[in-house]
Amino acid sequence: MPSLFRKKDIVNDLLHEETSLNRTLTAKDLIIMGVGVIVGSGIFITPGIIAANYAGPGVILTYLLAALVCIGAAFCYSEFSSTIPLAGSAYTYSYSVYGEIVAWIVGWSLISEYLFAASSTAVSWSAYFRNLLAGFGIHLPKVLQSAAGTVGNPEGRFDIVAFVIVLIATTLLLQGMTESMKVNTIMVYIKIFVILLFVAVTVFYVKPKNYNPFLPFGVGGIGRGAAVAFYAFLGFDTVSSASEEVKNPKRNMPIGIIASLLIVAILYSLVSLVLVGAVNYKQLNVADPVSHALNILNLNWVSGIVSLGAIMGMTTVLLVVIYGGTRLIFSLSRDGLLPRQFETLSKQGVPLRSTFLVGLVAATVAAVIPIEKITELVNIGTLLAFAVTSIGVISLRHSKNTKDLKPAFRVPLYPIFPIVSFAACVYLMTQLQAFTWKMYAGWTAIGLIIYFSYGFRHSNEK
Repeated sequence: MPSLFRKKDIVNDLLHEETSLNRTLTAKDLIIMGVGVIVGSGIFITPGIIAANYAGPGVILTYLLAALVCIGAAFCYSEFSSTIPLAGSAYTYSYSVYGEIVAWIVGWSLISEYLFAASSTAVSWSAYFRNLLAGFGIHLPKVLQSAAGTVGNPEGRFDIVAFVIVLIATTLLLQGMTESMKVNTIMVYIKIFVILLFVAVTVFYVKPKNYNPFLPFGVGGIGRGAAVAFYAFLGFDTVSSASEEVKNPKRNMPIGIIASLLIVAILYSLVSLVLVGAVNYKQLNVADPVSHALNILNLNWVSGIVSLGAIMGMTTVLLVVIYGGTRLIFSLSRDGLLPRQFETLSKQGVPLRSTFLVGLVAATVAAVIPIEKITELVNIGTLLAFAVTSIGVISLRHSKNTKDLKPAFRVPLYPIFPIVSFAACVYLMTQLQAFTWKMYAGWTAIGLIIYFSYGFRHSNEK
């Protein structure tokens, strides 16, 4: 009888095999990938939601707290990725140190992370796109958009723009990683320029009175807001999913993960500080808070530029998170936990069926589910993966299964950093709403049904 806790034999079964994915990515590519996905997810979606519902002007503290938690997790991810340079991110790491059932739960949680991250980004992309069209006097029929000016889709409309943009991003990924990275790089540079433009212009409209009261929801709002802000730092987790397509991964993976996190932490702090300083936090509960704030300030010319930059920038988010989801499903399929059909590669080295599946599901969710619900579903899967990876560093260093592997990067202040990072992730998970936990419980139940009906019997590690 095979065990639920059988572990992946990393040394003998994987590291000695030639990967079927092409190693084309450099450290620079990883930094651009990380900045592209992290910046778009955080700056253009979450600041308004967090300020209006959790932290008020203290939104900057939520990002700083989330960043501190992520730094600890980033160090842990860096040690894992430099030791086990394979696709699958936290799923593969968990399989090597905890065993199959834990790995499946983590992998299934990460699937929700990537799917819902793509969906929530598409909803915000749609909002900014409609704002740009409105500047030219063009308005889509209401039945084909989520409710304008509010968060969510309360009238049950079908957001056609969000649906289509996910399919376009999916189509681009099907062309291959080299081609996708070229487009991604251009858009990241444009996005950073737009963000700096927003800060440079808006800082002149900051009014001290907008910072009072600084914490209208109390100190507890910082923790609750940080749990949502954690979604904004999704990128470095996605970067780790590229391990199997990176040149010299032992060196480049830690550089890409840590550098991208530090860059975006600075950008988030600047944007959130001027955003709530220029516009009262109560007015920011919208899907496009940056553009909305500029409209309130009658800076329509800047709003148009920001909307265009946000549209291009969030396209990079879609590319990276859909990419991460496809590589995860590829890894699950290669290990026998999902049908082998999802392991099939195209001539460009792209997992075809995995890409089609992630793109179609993400597009459908984006079209029909409210953004605030999608965002929190992303967070819980991310936090679980971060918690498991953080504490897993201790097992990594002592497990017989990985004792022969030599990491190129080691977590500083071991074992303090892994333990503190794990505790911080668990704390943020406790701050999520009851709705999120109920939805996650349902998602996990579906995953366990799939595992025991298929994965447990077909796993390679028997």
